[in-house]
Parts: sequence; structure tokens; C-alpha cells
Amino acid sequence: MEKERSSFTGKIGYVLAAAGASVGLGNIWRFPYLAAKYGGGMFLLVYILLALTFGFTMIIAETAIGRKTKKSPVGAFRKYGSGPLEKGGGWINAIIPILICPYYSAIGGWVTKYLAEYLKGNQALLTQEDYFSNFITGGAEPELWFLVFVAANLLIIFLGVENGIERVTKIMMPILLVLALVIAGYSVSMPGALAGVKYFLVPDFSRFTWMTVVAAMGQMFYSLSIAMGILITFGSYMKDDVAIESAAEQVEIFDTGIALLAGLMIIPAVFAFSNGDPSALNKGPALMFITIPKVLESTGFARLGGILFFVLVLFAALTSAIALTESAVSTFEDELGIGRRPATVIIAVVTIILGSLSSLGFGPLKMISIAGMSFLDFSDFLTNSVMMPIAAICICLMVTRRIGLDEISEEVEKGGNRFRRKGVFSFMIRYLCPVFLIVILVSSVAEVFGFIKI
Repeated sequence: MEKERSSFTGKIGYVLAAAGASVGLGNIWRFPYLAAKYGGGMFLLVYILLALTFGFTMIIAETAIGRKTKKSPVGAFRKYGSGPLEKGGGWINAIIPILICPYYSAIGGWVTKYLAEYLKGNQALLTQEDYFSNFITGGAEPELWFLVFVAANLLIIFLGVENGIERVTKIMMPILLVLALVIAGYSVSMPGALAGVKYFLVPDFSRFTWMTVVAAMGQMFYSLSIAMGILITFGSYMKDDVAIESAAEQVEIFDTGIALLAGLMIIPAVFAFSNGDPSALNKGPALMFITIPKVLESTGFARLGGILFFVLVLFAALTSAIALTESAVSTFEDELGIGRRPATVIIAVVTIILGSLSSLGFGPLKMISIAGMSFLDFSDFLTNSVMMPIAAICICLMVTRRIGLDEISEEVEKGGNRFRRKGVFSFMIRYLCPVFLIVILVSSVAEVFGFIKI
């Protein structure tokens, strides 16, 4: 007999956990950077339209598959056959979070380190031009903070679905929302910030290009935790009386709302700091760990602002890391027939080994490179640019070729719930989603190899 599967207590548990999975470092620094680069309000408009169509469709599909099968990705796919699609699709969805969590935790360690420095009152130190590069190349220190972040994440996973993940996200997500509102409110009130607000919120159709669509698709794909096995896993924990469609809509709203607030936190503040220069919104670590400390220092409230900002970022990083780890733990529980604790130990070992390669990859292990990239950068490219689009294509094919749209609709409508956007879902999953995913896959790979520039 199969053991009873863990579950969320209700819709709010699923929504906050799934929103926590979606709201991560990608929202806080990647979204504002891309918005600034690809037309501000035009990018925002395209992103929202895609989230309401593409994002909605994939959330519904993955959640319904998870609840219908009550399995993690491998078991969920295997339930419908043993061919290449079922085997390959299940395992690629399962492996992605196992590969993402280690390097994501390395970055989470950087966030934890910066929060600790602000708590100690060392905010002036963080504004030094070479501070960040010296830190990540230091060896022992980034490894230590990486392990601190991993320990916090694993402790929550050990406590289980209801007592760990659901309880923690019910605390973290409201705090994260309040902090985002407070910081965004202060940011837009800075002298010169209104130009940044206008740039971010008001669409300028002259700035629209095809690359705006490609970049928005890539960000939405990254932001909503699509094709990471997470939504299938969380769907398997969802009770049958929970309305999948309304839960998916609430996840969309929460995730898009946080992305919007992240833009209002960062773009106006950087505009004010740089006298209206969008290029100051540098990509990746340069924005989070170099530009933002300088912006905070210019406000006169550097310590308090830094504490609030990095608490927010830490909570965002932790909620996503929890979701990634839980998906991996669920796979090991199901496939190896073991309990939560031994499965968590296995994931801990994998995370520490692979995460240490990323954590030390800019220092003692910098001689290790793959295709000219550090281990962290290569892991990010492999998972986000290659594996995730392929995994999502497999989900589309499973729904349309194996499970059937009628069965998915029945799952969504279970308990007398309505499926109001059924027509949108059916059209997107059959036709547009596969096309979008192929575009993301080809364009992302082409960018890395220098054929196009996104």
C-alpha cells in the first residue's frame, strides 16, 4: 500500500507556497533590469499579457497533472506510458530543481552575507568598488555563507509540507509583501524618481521590438517557476476541493504584483541615483550587490534601508529555494520509496557538492570552466536556457497527446468548480505555448553562442 501523501491544509497554503516558489531573485533583480533594457512600460505590458495567457496555461497544466496523479514529476509522467516522452519528460522536470538549487543557494549565501553586514553596521564597506568581487573570490567566506543558507533551507524542508513549507511561507510571504510596499513607497518618493516611475509604468510603443517579446517570455518563464517540477509537486499536495483555476490566478497576481513592486523599488531609485540613466541598471550581481548599496548609501538611511531590502531579498530567495528543494525531495521519496528525512539528506549532499563548485568557482576553483563559463553560469545556462524550455514542451505534449484536454478540464472542474478560461487554456496549450517555448529555447541558446544579443 502507498503511504498517505502530504498535503497543504487548503488553497491559501498552495497559493503562498507556489507564489513563494515564483517570487525569487529573478523578480527582485532580473525583472527590473530587463524592464529597463527593453522599453520600460512596453516590456511591462507585454509581460502582463504573456503572464495572463502563457503563464496561466502552464500553471494550470502542471498543477492539474500533479493533483490528478498525486505524484512528483517522474511518477506523474510515467502514469501515462513508458515511452521516450513519458520517461524523458518526467526526469527532465525532476532533475531541473536538483541542478538549480545548488547554484541558487550560492547566490542566497551572498544575500545572507550582505544582510549580516548591514545588521553589523558595515554599510559603508559594501559601497567600495571592489568589495563584492573580493568577497566572491575569497574562497572560505562565500562557502561559509552558502552553507548557512543551505542549513536554513533544509531545516524548513525537514519539518514537512504543512509544518515546514506552508507555515514558513505563510509568515514570509506577507512580510515580503509589506517590505516591498514600504521600500517601493520610499523609492518613488526620492527626488528625480518620478522619471523612473514614468519610464517603468507608461508604455512607449516606439520602444517595442521583437526582442521585447522574447525577453518578456524568458522572464515570465523564469519568474513563474514553470517547468521546474515544482508546480507538479505542489499540485500533488493540493486537496481535491481546492479550485485550481482561482488558485492559479492568485499565484499570477501575487507574482506579477511582486515583480511590479520590484520594478518600483529599484528603477526609480537607480534613476534618481544616476540622473535618469537606464544603463545604470546593470545585469545580475552588479545591480544587487554593487549598485543598490551605493543607492542606499545616498539616501542617508543606508543601514535601515539595507536591512529592510536584504531581508526582503533573503525571504524571496529562501521561499524559492524551499520550493526547489521540496520538488527534489518529493522525487526521491516517490522513486526510491524512502522517507522525507533520508530523501532530504540525499538532497543536502547533492546541494553541498554542486553548490560548492558554484560558491568556490570564482575563487579557488576558478580554473574550472565549461564552454568558457564558470560552473555557476553554466548551471544557469543549462537549466534555464536549455532544460526548462524542453521540459515545458514535454508538458504541452503530455497534455495534448497523452492525458487529453478533457481529462485536464475535468480535474480543474472537480468539486463543481468552473473553468472560466478553458478556451484560452486549450488554444494556448495546443498551439501558442509550444511555439513560444521553441522561440525561448532557440533565442536563449543563440544568445549564449553570440548569434543574437538579447
